[in-house]
Amino acid sequence: MDAIDELIDAVQTFYADVRRDENRRSRSWEHCYRVFRDARTAPSPDCDYLSLHLAFYLASWGMYRGSSFLLQKDYKVLVPVVEEILKSEYDCLFGVACTDLRESEVQDRLEKLYKYIAKYFRPIRNEVAGREVTTPVSPVLITKILMGALGCVPAYDRFFQDGVATYKVTTQEYSSNSVLKLVDFYEEHNDRLEEARRGMRVGDLTYPQMKLLDMGFWQVGYDQETKESA
Repeated sequence: MDAIDELIDAVQTFYADVRRDENRRSRSWEHCYRVFRDARTAPSPDCDYLSLHLAFYLASWGMYRGSSFLLQKDYKVLVPVVEEILKSEYDCLFGVACTDLRESEVQDRLEKLYKYIAKYFRPIRNEVAGREVTTPVSPVLITKILMGALGCVPAYDRFFQDGVATYKVTTQEYSSNSVLKLVDFYEEHNDRLEEARRGMRVGDLTYPQMKLLDMGFWQVGYDQETKESA
């Protein structure tokens, strides 16, 4: 089976699974993405409320497991991150189309926000660890935040990494070049992916293009591990 065929099958499997249960953990992304969308045009967004949504979405996707420094903090530690994300300079990242990710200004905004989040979390992680941690703040955590609040890049977690490695679509490590290779893949198969995406609308919420790649390659990686462990 070609990469695009398996990806579309995986996307549809993931989406159908979400729709089967109105309280499925996967719906945490929909709730989070919707409130951040609405907040971008609100006169006075409630950053406390948004932080709570972001925290629950992150918890749903493993970011509050025992080894995470976030587990030792309440949801309010995310408020400065939320305030930064809501700045108008990042409007260009919300639900961004793959084609627009090629623009230098968009890339610059994405890099700036990524670095802000990493820098913000570094001393908090050190304080929790009780020492200077030399490794970078997890790209998994940062990309999950970017996916939940902006839908602009996939979350580079283990299953997504395994999924993209299967077809060598892009690198397993997050970087601007890795994202641009995903853009290449989407544009190469734009007609088929857009046809699939048109069926993924929840009320007034449309899934962004990067969310399709996020859940499709995640599902590919998840299915592989399930088969191997059977």
